[in-house]
Amino acid sequence: MLCPRTARRWAEAMLVVLLGVLGIGCTGPSPGPQESLNAFTAHLDDRVPVLLSRYQVPGASLAVVHDGRLAWTGTYGITNRTDGQPMPSEAVYRVESISKSVTAWGVMRLVEAGRIDLDAPVQRYLPDGALSELGADAQRVTVRRLLSHHAGLPLGPIGPSVEYAPGSDPPSLDAYLRREVRLVREPGSAFGYSNVGFNVLERMIEALTGRDFDDYMADTVLQPLGMARSRFGWSDTLQATMPSGHEHDGTLVAPYIYAVQASGGLVATAADLGRFVQAAMTGGSSVEPRVLQRESIRRLHTPQVSTSGLYGLVSDAYGMGHFIETLPDGRRAVWHGGQGHGWMSHFHAVPAAGEGIVILTNSQRSWPLMGHVLADWARWSGTGSVQWSRILDAIRVLQALLGILAVGTGWGLLRLLTGLWHGRRHWEPFASTGRGRRALQLALGLGAAAALIGWAIQPYDMFAALFPRTAPWAAAVLSAGAAVLVLFALMPPGKHERD
Repeated sequence: MLCPRTARRWAEAMLVVLLGVLGIGCTGPSPGPQESLNAFTAHLDDRVPVLLSRYQVPGASLAVVHDGRLAWTGTYGITNRTDGQPMPSEAVYRVESISKSVTAWGVMRLVEAGRIDLDAPVQRYLPDGALSELGADAQRVTVRRLLSHHAGLPLGPIGPSVEYAPGSDPPSLDAYLRREVRLVREPGSAFGYSNVGFNVLERMIEALTGRDFDDYMADTVLQPLGMARSRFGWSDTLQATMPSGHEHDGTLVAPYIYAVQASGGLVATAADLGRFVQAAMTGGSSVEPRVLQRESIRRLHTPQVSTSGLYGLVSDAYGMGHFIETLPDGRRAVWHGGQGHGWMSHFHAVPAAGEGIVILTNSQRSWPLMGHVLADWARWSGTGSVQWSRILDAIRVLQALLGILAVGTGWGLLRLLTGLWHGRRHWEPFASTGRGRRALQLALGLGAAAALIGWAIQPYDMFAALFPRTAPWAAAVLSAGAAVLVLFALMPPGKHERD
């Protein structure tokens, strides 16, 4: 056993570690809701470069919609870590799943024209034989359910396996759908985020209009909203102002395209997405609606299904192409994020207040940065708080838990080394002493090691995306803890040592 003085020192060290860890994620003051737009944007000019440095994100572009109008845009950082060129004001980003919100506007245009019934089976609007893989269940896969992620279709493949070099010949949309369309749950039974579902909507639009999806969206949504530097299809012209994407470790990501577009193919500037957010505003000094009638926009923002899992931690429901949350004051906020290989994006809006923000980055390390910016924006705009900024609380809790685990692991290692030094512990893996306790220690240690190996080999590291600064420390602390548990099991104490 450790003497009282040593135990006291360990306790004091644990307190210091916890206080330090809990302070790591704390933010400085930000402008309140009574302060001006200029004060808030000046705050962003100070704050965003600090966050870029803290989280090792190369660059970002932002847009603020205030009082119903696109009021400000800003760019920060660099286009890539190789040449360090400043981020241009008209930088074009892959916005990934924000594409779904824009696609929903394209579908709603056809609803307004009377060409689509939201509650009709989507098969009605597809070529003969489409969705034949679903058999009779295809009748329950409606347009509304596809738009709101509860048609029962799977997420679909993500990552490098579905990325293609610009100018290459990717599989056709029909080939993609034949491979990916299947039911993983009962249609209408529950929320299940699905890229595949939105790509079925892409095929529906092409079948109904007889046009390429990219051209249809450009003519009916993007150009009318003034989104002149945005496209669903690849454009060599836009590529000239596209920064490089970056992986978690800073590795540059080569330009890529998808075989499908509706779920994640949009490229856009922050200003263009600001115009999209502005078009959905119903409060403040909002301009007259373009492209869609206000009633159609409200339908897109109406909850259709409750969210669950990680999505349920940052939203209350999904509408059609939009996540939805109820703010502390009862107003409704709508948002969507996007994450691809080397890219992250997010917009958040309170249509009734005329307030919104767009955040685009060229790194997969950006979620905590977005959490900070959204928390600051929520305080300034008067929304109070948004659920998405809970990621900051999760970071602090995780850091505190890791601090406790690190202290406990260090304490255990000291006991182990002290026992070995004084000859009270020996390499006796098959000793009869404390077999039950040691079996549990061995199982926990080996289980933790197996979990770490699984973490290392998974194709997409969600944990590192959520906690980019903390993930390496988590891996180190958990590895050390697993090793100490295994050593405790294999080096039992003698009769003078008590565990």
